[in-house]
Amino acid sequence: MDPEAARTARESLDLTFHISNILDTGLDRHTLSVLIALCDLGLNPEALAAIVKELRREPSPSPLMPNTPPSIP
Repeated sequence: MDPEAARTARESLDLTFHISNILDTGLDRHTLSVLIALCDLGLNPEALAAIVKELRREPSPSPLMPNTPPSIP
């Protein structure tokens, strides 16, 4: 990527991140970058937004041994 294209891409991501913060989306720069790349590849932005919303609703797995059954006292 030439330096001018890299600068433009970085400025676009900065602007998108700023808008994301104003809208309080909770998305970080890396996540926004991935989502933008997926849109550039032709994925439907509305479908991506629905997936992000769904993933936020699901409980996150326990960081300690996620496949271990609870211990019995």
